[in-house]
Amino acid sequence: MTYLKPLFRHPKLPKNKLGYTLKEYEGTISTLCAGCGHDSISATIVQACFELSIEPHLVAKISGIGCSSKTPAYFLGNSHGFNSVHGRMPSVATGANLANKNMVYFGVSGDGDTASIGMGQFVHVIRRNLNMVYIVMNNGCYGLTKGQDSATADVGSASKSGHINPFQPVDLASLAVELGATFVAQSFSGDKQQLVPLIKAAIQHKGLAFINVMSPCVTFNNNPGSTKSYDYVREHMQATGTLDFVPEREAIKAEYAAGTDTAVSLHDGTVMRLHKLAPEWNPEDRLSAVNAMQQARAKNEILTGLLYINTEFGDLHDILKTSEGAFNTLGEKALCPGEEQLQAINASLR
Repeated sequence: MTYLKPLFRHPKLPKNKLGYTLKEYEGTISTLCAGCGHDSISATIVQACFELSIEPHLVAKISGIGCSSKTPAYFLGNSHGFNSVHGRMPSVATGANLANKNMVYFGVSGDGDTASIGMGQFVHVIRRNLNMVYIVMNNGCYGLTKGQDSATADVGSASKSGHINPFQPVDLASLAVELGATFVAQSFSGDKQQLVPLIKAAIQHKGLAFINVMSPCVTFNNNPGSTKSYDYVREHMQATGTLDFVPEREAIKAEYAAGTDTAVSLHDGTVMRLHKLAPEWNPEDRLSAVNAMQQARAKNEILTGLLYINTEFGDLHDILKTSEGAFNTLGEKALCPGEEQLQAINASLR
């Protein structure tokens, strides 16, 4: 049967530090359209978790409704998952994270799931800085309901039916920076070389890491006139710079002029070549990041890469001053401290 994935894998497949191959990070066979950008994103999540040697059973995948929200079935089949109500993924992820903060959380959503019915949830999960990787698979249309324009469709873009969108789009990456997200990135499903290190960095970031991924819908929105098609995105991408993710060790520093390249030796002896995009863009400066995105938008360019990062702001557990251990590890004495403690709490509120 075509929906069954063969169990056989080449015996000499590369293994990570846990002794796992990519097989341990795969899911079921995708039922999405052949060539869907969402499947490419699923593959990058598999690759990122494999390279970071993350235990699959320590990952939780939460999604809403839509083509994108089906994808958690297609990666990390040995992890936990919950397919929630349309637009309500952040609420479920918040509850799970508060109960057990020792897991890696992936929130998977789409442009309809986030930019329309789930916009209120999107705003508040950013405000609370929940420690999770929030990925929007953005194709500018509602693929499950025959390709109507979504809230992220660009004004003047044409759908497969020939309809021209008259409305201004919701720019999720700019909005995330404006709302105070502590990690904001943008990428293209067809750029695995860029997307894998972005996801790895997002996993390691403490706080909400938002990645808006342009993911063309091959069935309803990959036509001439669409600004979310493969051809359009490839022709209009402007990367913030060439980047890679290096696990934390002794700091490696490099100083070089804007618009130039430099080679940096890494801890394992390999060399990484860096290119600095422009002097007015600084990923640690919120205003600089907003200006860079607006300038790219004025040129009809899609700015990709790491746009903004803030490592000084604590996540939701830091804000609420929760217990050191996850709730599921606390014993009865900690969970039920007795009447004396209850009376003390009540007295403090009078």
